[in-house]
Amino acid sequence: MLLIAGFMLVEVAGALLSGSLALLADAGHMLTDAAALALAWTAFRLSRRPTDHAKTYGYYRFEVVAAFINGLALLILVGWILWEAVERLITPPPVLGGPMLAVAIVGLLVNLVAFRMLHGADQDNLNIRAALWHVIGDILGSIAAIIAGLVIVLTGWTPIDPILSLLVAMLLVRAGWSLTKRTLNILMEGAPEHLDLDELRDKLIQAIPQVTGVHHLHVWLLTIERPMLTVHIEINSKDNADDTLIRIKRFLSDHYGITHSTIQIEREGCADHPHD
Repeated sequence: MLLIAGFMLVEVAGALLSGSLALLADAGHMLTDAAALALAWTAFRLSRRPTDHAKTYGYYRFEVVAAFINGLALLILVGWILWEAVERLITPPPVLGGPMLAVAIVGLLVNLVAFRMLHGADQDNLNIRAALWHVIGDILGSIAAIIAGLVIVLTGWTPIDPILSLLVAMLLVRAGWSLTKRTLNILMEGAPEHLDLDELRDKLIQAIPQVTGVHHLHVWLLTIERPMLTVHIEINSKDNADDTLIRIKRFLSDHYGITHSTIQIEREGCADHPHD
């Protein structure tokens, strides 16, 4: 966070000096990166807090909230870059290629160091992935600024600056949308994207002979690494409920990685109607 925020100030100065949109866009992106990394750090700190009477699941979900905010920030940044790029294509301002190129090269080195630091972390964590995508966007922005600087120094053709900025923006749209969509699904208690509930229900009945019916099946994510499940299981009156419960929990853990489940065993039908 300190690395990105510190160089962001240098890049703003370089953008104002050279008149480069590519540098200014990259500086704006680095500002959101610094905020994203600060938010990610705060989320990890909060997620370590123990559960209490107010937060019975603890504070893990704040990691998802942070990732959602960072995904939205990426999309907002893309919108700003697009707006500025179109304006500069219509009315091209003067751009100093030399200062722009020098700042962009240093920026690329800084971003590569930040990428290396984040890339060693847990890539399955949406919070880490959000921060990493911000830094990847910075790397792309720095490369675009370097190319634009070289073209301007060699040919004097300044439209290359907003054109490459548009290209970087297009590359970031997919990452921002994917991240926002995934985190919103978690916040809305949606089922994991990779999980087919009908398939889970069928496999559960096939794998455990005591199970005669499955309903009120709900699966959601506390975080991307913490799936949760509740379900009503119908068994015959002669079957052993404790043994069935143990087998179901072992099946869910071994085949779906679900280690936190609440299972209601029923013998005489379900008291809740209609089934959902």
